[in-house]
Amino acid sequence: MQKSELIDKYNRHLNYLRLSITDRCNLRCIYCAPGGMVPKLAHDDILRYEEILRIVRLGVQLGITKVRLTGGEPLVRNGVYGFLNELVDVEGLVDVSLTTNGVLLSDNIEKIQSAGIRRINISLDTLKKEKFKHIAGYDVFDKVWQGIEKAYALGFHPIKINVVALKGFNDDEFADLAKLSFTYPFHIRFIEYMPIGNPLMKSEDYILADDIRSRLESLGELVPVQKRLLDGPAERYKFKGAKGEIGFIRPMSHHFCGECNRLRLTANGQLRPCLLSDRQEDLRRPLRSGCSDSELAEVFFRAVRHKHESHDFRPGKKVRVLDQMSGIGG
Repeated sequence: MQKSELIDKYNRHLNYLRLSITDRCNLRCIYCAPGGMVPKLAHDDILRYEEILRIVRLGVQLGITKVRLTGGEPLVRNGVYGFLNELVDVEGLVDVSLTTNGVLLSDNIEKIQSAGIRRINISLDTLKKEKFKHIAGYDVFDKVWQGIEKAYALGFHPIKINVVALKGFNDDEFADLAKLSFTYPFHIRFIEYMPIGNPLMKSEDYILADDIRSRLESLGELVPVQKRLLDGPAERYKFKGAKGEIGFIRPMSHHFCGECNRLRLTANGQLRPCLLSDRQEDLRRPLRSGCSDSELAEVFFRAVRHKHESHDFRPGKKVRVLDQMSGIGG
């Protein structure tokens, strides 16, 4: 197949693929799995590892250089550590990372490191055990924190702590979460809540980045940090004297669509050009119908052609993604 790049009509180079390898999760977070009642995909509908690897290798031929593994919770899938080894070994990938809720991290961090993963994102919306149980559905805060500490001890860097900002749930802890950056070289990233699926959150539950930042002013001046080549959409800052960083991801209040370089592969083989759109292209059917690499590449190009200039989400506007976050991958 002739080399060709994934460049959309707005001249965005799409070189970053996020892989959701399962819609299963061992938590039931209120903004992701409302009431714990999220329908699960049939096992036959979920892409096999060899199918994912074929897609990734093809993606690399089309210009993909960066991959992040997501879920659901990726570490609950059987065989994931062997798959990680194969994924990291794909020639042409320059960056492979992992997003996890941290529950299984402490028991498996050495396997992740052995596979060649050095960067991890860990979801952690609170530092209080009881509140963690309320938000996540299970009393496993200590297990998650143990995993974070162990990853730090083994030299993972950067360790990014993802905090979804939830009014009435964790907005009284923003300063405490930010203070972690003084003690650890962690990147604490505050993420504006996005209306995806059917969560229990309402539009009035939004807390936007400017409000979050104002709540951190008592900790000191936030100094901007220059972005690097493979950085995502987070606006990066650092408190003077801190070991780590603070980041703000603002999909609602400040669209970063103009610099978006992402495609998403869902657990059931759908290629999505935008997280905040239900538009997707089916890769699983042609894969299982014996298609050629050229035919598979055309699905990539079709998704790229349908990538919008920007999404239509903003506070107060009644727009929602119908598919669940657990199957899309954040």
